[in-house]
Amino acid sequence: MGHSPEGFGFEFFAMGTQCRVRIEGASLQVAQGAAQAAIDEVRRIEAKYSRYRADSIVSRINAAAGSGAVVEVDAETAGLLDFAASLHAYSKGLFDITTGVLRSVWDFRSACVPDPEAVREVLARVGWQRVDWQRPGVALSVAGMELDFGGFGKEYAADRAGTLLAEHGIASGFVNLGGDIRVIGPRPDGSNWSFGIAHPRRSGEVIAGLELAQGGLATSGDYERYVEVDGKRYCHILDPRTGWPVQHWQSVSVFGPACLAAGALSTIAMLQGPAAHDFLRSEGVSFLTVGPGGDVHRESA
Repeated sequence: MGHSPEGFGFEFFAMGTQCRVRIEGASLQVAQGAAQAAIDEVRRIEAKYSRYRADSIVSRINAAAGSGAVVEVDAETAGLLDFAASLHAYSKGLFDITTGVLRSVWDFRSACVPDPEAVREVLARVGWQRVDWQRPGVALSVAGMELDFGGFGKEYAADRAGTLLAEHGIASGFVNLGGDIRVIGPRPDGSNWSFGIAHPRRSGEVIAGLELAQGGLATSGDYERYVEVDGKRYCHILDPRTGWPVQHWQSVSVFGPACLAAGALSTIAMLQGPAAHDFLRSEGVSFLTVGPGGDVHRESA
């Protein structure tokens, strides 16, 4: 925990990234209680939906793939599956939580690109249309299929943590889960919070700053996990239609009322390629993009 004259900062590690809760305008006792509730909520969501844990609901669903078994889920998980279904329909198939299985051929720790035939073989196990989802039961129709909540889990956790801060009486502060941010409200004097957007090509540097009083901010980019082969960058955001990485934007940041929506829109925008600006304008959100040549473009809704 860090303390400044204006407030308190609580650092922790979760969901594979460095995280922070910042609270101002509250006593130490209130801030500690609120921050602990928020941190506990992030860890609860991580445990429940992590594909790395055999006891998570996601792992249980994936383990039953192709068996014909229907896995019943609780109301929270059902809400997230409904969200995934609606996003898949809305994005015309671009946002698809079954693409995680493609990591069996895309290894971003090794400097090689998979064989196109191997990608095609895995694509047979990709596609939300192959998921049988009828509340409260879900079944994956093809053996080896997987659901992966990584595309929105961190953003959902940021929103939930922010909600808990508000329920504990916090009016000024934010949750930052590795760049996925939920702002509860402005600083006690009414001023905005300032956030930096990571430079997609210079580690540890900021390419642009922006200010928020409340709402969500999320960034998708080609710089978090990637390989470079023959001068070409292949990143972890994969097009479910082809199984190959997006190529156009270095990063897309979206700010909206909630982090969950902002994250979904930033990912869809990355997948939209050159059409992203028109798409984001049609959504009525503020955004900042870093183009293929490193040019920064920002628009306010």
